[in-house]
Amino acid sequence: MKPIFRSRRVRFFAGEVVNTDIIIIHPSIIHPLISTSDSSAGVFLKFRSSKMSTFSGDETAPFFGFLGAAAALVFSCMGAAYGTAKSGVGVASMGVMRPELVMKSIVPVVMAGVLGIYGLIIAVIISTGINPKAKSYYLFDGYAHLSSGLACGLAGLSAGMAIGIVGDAGVRANAQQPKLFVGMILILIFAEALALYGLIVGIILSSRAGQSRAE
Repeated sequence: MKPIFRSRRVRFFAGEVVNTDIIIIHPSIIHPLISTSDSSAGVFLKFRSSKMSTFSGDETAPFFGFLGAAAALVFSCMGAAYGTAKSGVGVASMGVMRPELVMKSIVPVVMAGVLGIYGLIIAVIISTGINPKAKSYYLFDGYAHLSSGLACGLAGLSAGMAIGIVGDAGVRANAQQPKLFVGMILILIFAEALALYGLIVGIILSSRAGQSRAE
């Protein structure tokens, strides 16, 4: 006796669409195996497709990992943009009266631009570490990458704000008193070090990903 009804439907399994065959077989076919009082009832048998998902780990974990990569780049670039714009305004204002000091006063703009590179480095490290098909990716790994991106990004944002404010006031004061140049550079170096601290901690945190469980 042939099956009464055969259908094919699609359902989600482990984050991937998997085909499932559903066959309704008449009870008389498998009578030795089951007993039923209703001869019209059918037995549902599900046969899962041999195509299984290759995703390994927690399915929501990559969300936090990619969020960390985006946060590292976005916040660092925000700090770099603010520092560049704020310092650039001061350089342009100073250059009207002392154009010979423009190239010498471009240091804050360069130091602000480096902040974006820090965020780019962390974003690349995080994004290359997210590959659930090659290695299991759990929530611990996602949180590690998220904290890494936030550490580098927010540190770069704060450093960019400091560089912008100091650079704007520094280049204006340097035009009136050249002896202030060395002091301005030292202040900018210590402001840049804040972003460097975030980069170092971000690299350490990103290296912790993958150590939650023994493979």
